[in-house]
Amino acid sequence: MSQDLAATSGVTEVEERSPSLLSRLLAETFGTFLLTLVIVGVLVYSPLNTVGGLGVALGAAFAYIAGAATVGRVSGAHFNPAISLGSWLSGRISVTSMFSYWGAQLVGAILASAVLFATVPQPLLALLGKENTSDAFDAAVNGFSQHSPLYLQTQGQAQFDWLPALLVEVIISAVLVGVYLGVHDRRSKIGYAPVAVGSAIAALSLVSWFVTNTGMNPARSTAAALFANNWGADGSGRQLWLFWLAPLVGAALAALFYRAFASVEPEELELDEDDDEDDDAPELVAAQSAPAATTSATSPVTEEKAAEPVAEPAAEPEKKSDDKA
Repeated sequence: MSQDLAATSGVTEVEERSPSLLSRLLAETFGTFLLTLVIVGVLVYSPLNTVGGLGVALGAAFAYIAGAATVGRVSGAHFNPAISLGSWLSGRISVTSMFSYWGAQLVGAILASAVLFATVPQPLLALLGKENTSDAFDAAVNGFSQHSPLYLQTQGQAQFDWLPALLVEVIISAVLVGVYLGVHDRRSKIGYAPVAVGSAIAALSLVSWFVTNTGMNPARSTAAALFANNWGADGSGRQLWLFWLAPLVGAALAALFYRAFASVEPEELELDEDDDEDDDAPELVAAQSAPAATTSATSPVTEEKAAEPVAEPAAEPEKKSDDKA
């Protein structure tokens, strides 16, 4: 009986508890680990395969979809400091959570690169003409100018300088964060958000692979650069600043644009509440009038008794006038 009353009154006895901060950080560590393991792993072993940019794009997309489907309900499936910054600026997480996510993402990405670094076979390095394992990671590092993939593909005849690289990284990061914010909006009815974000990662990777080796994720860029052997005066490690600056700037632009043009306006909320009240009004009137109708239909005697006192005062003056006459 009590269950029926609870169901009809709309009261829920069991409330879903939100995940703790530790659970969310572990989820972000796992997701970023998976994403970095696939991206950096494909690039490190690129001399042995012919997948090229398409393989990196599809691998990153599949890795994100798998990670988001697994732990997305726990942490929101950021796996990227740029997405965490965009989520904070759009009012979805606190600044404390954002910095905590950054730490977890860096830990996950560095662990993935460390696993790859420790498992590269030493005989393979000699076959590839590499002096040590760090040289194998140079293919996974983001860079511009002489470290742009275009420079290597054209044997030094063409390259992307720092300004085009900066613009491309800002744009692709802004698009990625915008897609994430859009498909994870509370008003969105999309049930395949991980697929949408993963598809965006694949498409943007195909566009930017020849430019910078597709940064778009400061955690992945940092993890690859830490294990590379190119930190000299003109090394790609010295270019890491661009792959932090550009994604964060792009994320900020996307979040501010989203808040300005895609967030719910106060007037819109008020109209929705008024509409709900107007819809409920006829039901309230019907509910209030129903008891009154029932009472009037079941008690006809009361109406007759209420009418009698009205008729009696009118008859008395006529009797008095007859006596006097």
